[in-house]
Amino acid sequence: MDYKHRLIAAAKTILAGDSDDSPVNFSDINITATLKPHQVEGVSWLIRRYLLGVNVILGDEMGLGKTLQAISFLSYLKACRNIPGPFLVLCPLSVTDGWVSETASFAPKLRLLSYVGDKDRRRSLRRNIYDHVKEEGDVISFPFDVLLTTYDIALMDQDFLSQFPWYYAVIDEAQRLKNPSSVLYNVLREHFVMPRRLLMTGTPIQNNLTELWALMHFCMPAIFGTREQFLSTFKEAGDPARGHDAKKIKEQFKILRYILGALMLRRTKYMLMESGSLMLPPLTEITLMAPLVVLQKKVYISILRKELPRLVAIASGTPSHQSLQNIVMQLRKACSHPYLFPGIEPEPYVEGEHLVQASGKLVILDQLLQKLHDSGHRVLLFAQMTHTLDILQDFLELRKYSYERLDGSIRAEERFAAIRSFSKLAAKGDPDSKAQDDRNDAFVFMISTRAGGVGLNLVAADTVIFYEQDWNPQVDKQALQRAHRIGQMNHVLSVNLVTARTVEEVIMRRADRKLQLSHNVVGENVMDHEGKENMGGEVGNLRAVIFGLHKFDLTEMSDEDSDLPSNIEMDAAVKKVLALRDGRKLDNDDKKLEIDPRGISDGHDPTPSSVTFDPGLDEASYLSWVQKFSDESRETNDPVMELENRRRLPEEKLFKAEAARKKAEEKKLAKWEALGYRSLAVKDHINYADMDITSDSGNVTFVYGDCTQPSKVCPSQPTIIFSCVDDSGTWGRGGLFNSLAKLSESIPKAYERASEFDDLHLGDLHLLEITEDTDEESKNSCTPKWVALAVVQSYSPRRKVPRSNISMSDLEQCLSKASSTAAEKSASIHMPRIGYQDASDRSEWYAVERILRKHAAMYGVKIYVYYFKHSASS
Repeated sequence: MDYKHRLIAAAKTILAGDSDDSPVNFSDINITATLKPHQVEGVSWLIRRYLLGVNVILGDEMGLGKTLQAISFLSYLKACRNIPGPFLVLCPLSVTDGWVSETASFAPKLRLLSYVGDKDRRRSLRRNIYDHVKEEGDVISFPFDVLLTTYDIALMDQDFLSQFPWYYAVIDEAQRLKNPSSVLYNVLREHFVMPRRLLMTGTPIQNNLTELWALMHFCMPAIFGTREQFLSTFKEAGDPARGHDAKKIKEQFKILRYILGALMLRRTKYMLMESGSLMLPPLTEITLMAPLVVLQKKVYISILRKELPRLVAIASGTPSHQSLQNIVMQLRKACSHPYLFPGIEPEPYVEGEHLVQASGKLVILDQLLQKLHDSGHRVLLFAQMTHTLDILQDFLELRKYSYERLDGSIRAEERFAAIRSFSKLAAKGDPDSKAQDDRNDAFVFMISTRAGGVGLNLVAADTVIFYEQDWNPQVDKQALQRAHRIGQMNHVLSVNLVTARTVEEVIMRRADRKLQLSHNVVGENVMDHEGKENMGGEVGNLRAVIFGLHKFDLTEMSDEDSDLPSNIEMDAAVKKVLALRDGRKLDNDDKKLEIDPRGISDGHDPTPSSVTFDPGLDEASYLSWVQKFSDESRETNDPVMELENRRRLPEEKLFKAEAARKKAEEKKLAKWEALGYRSLAVKDHINYADMDITSDSGNVTFVYGDCTQPSKVCPSQPTIIFSCVDDSGTWGRGGLFNSLAKLSESIPKAYERASEFDDLHLGDLHLLEITEDTDEESKNSCTPKWVALAVVQSYSPRRKVPRSNISMSDLEQCLSKASSTAAEKSASIHMPRIGYQDASDRSEWYAVERILRKHAAMYGVKIYVYYFKHSASS
């Protein structure tokens, strides 16, 4: 039997056994909660699959109560099957409190041990467990039914936790296992004894079929075989935009849905509301097209002119991924707010109306918030970039709106306080309490889309505004579920601000297509719609986004008197948006609307959102557009505004400079190859779409000790030791320099060799893997270890103080590379406390700490900062 028919036969067998639907008496499973109909169905489905001996995925959309269903099932095992466990629950740190509170409230007879905390607390818990087992003698009994812990602790304490014969394991937010090469995936499969498993995830498919295979293989490895078998069998479904036979693609999607129907239960809020089994306030999603104001147009055109050589070269495929990323990021910043670029904001730097008038998005947001505030609504305001949140915070201060803020730079205790403050509700029937809350409660909760962890509950808000969209559309979907979930009492309005006729609109159209893969595989009746089957999957990378620029009219954009909507039109568009909350009922195919302020005063109705952007790479149209733009740039006599106060060379000189740079680079690489030198500098390879967006491990932890011995803090986990150096090429003496040299003689040699070959520049991060190790504990664990040397200080013997202070911009660049690398290698970062020698440097250290927290949250990595013991009092 071939692979495909083996999967079909397994699914057929499971579905045949599922027909024996023995009713479950829920009064016997010791659950105090009243389960909703879909939750009763979910628990019954879990029980039937358990009786069949099948491991499954509970893939309900976020906010439908997967945690309560899992707790009910574990209580069923104890109460009805007389199985006290031990049961293991692995989840992100951000939702451990939810597991503890729901278990205590709804399954009080289920003994849950929260195995979280620092090393000393976990050591005490292990001692208590050992003493309990010892007292029981020959009878194996544990002081808990359920042990709750996090992914990171499961790795750190795997030697202890892997000793338990776990009867049943629940992996919450299981998209963490989407990478089959990750350390967590392989440790759980190879070292933990847990034959019966339940994976829970609201996003079973994020980017591609490899991730889906990883989850299914983790559940039933014997059925799903190797990744190569799976991808080879369903290759057309994995990339339907490559021109494969439409009939074959449709058949493959049908087979995939049949197989997943046996092993995964997937319900969405819309499906349950349509069937009548769930009562939830409606959700209206609106895309509001914002204009570019004059200043934004100047910045946008300036970026395109500055990047013209790269735009010309893109069609040949020569630029690196980072150059594409940089162009798109600069254009997106111009769309959000021009003050994101240094030197654009007018001096003196005081708050004023210029902040609002400098951005079309902010003009519309200003009108939106004014009307929402007057009508008593509360708002979640999302942005992708932390610097954008800084500008939005200045705006909220200008308008005197009360707000809370949550992003990667906010300390943990401040996060919890902000969430509690925003979620606090006035006591019903108490007018004094209501009045007091109106004064104290935040009107806006400002949050970065990747902050706060999965499962965050912010139902106190009934309006969600996306000022910026994330690279991965699944992140925005998760962000929206923080407000539209069980517990929400009001109609939820989601407003997506997108700058029209810019790269933002291209990204939005591509995001719609990217989500189509998830719809095609696990959605309902998606294939029945005309033409939908040809729009699934990702068709390219950032190169296609750049090619999409040809869709927009540069002549209109460069004209200051072009068709900008008037204030009256924008006000009318905002009123139309807010009227849709309680007015128009959306049909099945009209769940998302687009509103463009231009012409809205003429009475035009909102149009349904649709994917009309050409999914192909239209190189001919793109090159024609570039040539037209190049000709116009040469003819114009208007001065071009320069970003970051840099003069722009004429295009011809830029071409020559770029060619000379490439020639010099090729000559240098040829020399290196001839002399046997290989650069250890980390290339810029940030790819937000491939990052684990739901990791709970993104935080900064302060510890005592030596950062060159990370195994004492993170045993059995890959580690990166981060150290700052200058660009002199002379290895220092004392302190960390001696510790690193003692760790491996290859470290100073690699640093000096990089200087010898002119490979030591500010902002470079040199990554060296340590193969010989003086740390005995690390030797025994056989875990990978790297040292990252960050070049963040310049050296000049002619200066009075030869070594400069740490360059914050270069430090942030190096930390970005280190965090991205750590995320790829599932490693933690270990570093000394930098930028803080005495009280006078305190402000610099706080700037460093803010950068650390931002990148820890952005990339989902854990960063350890080491103190010496004598610094404990500081």
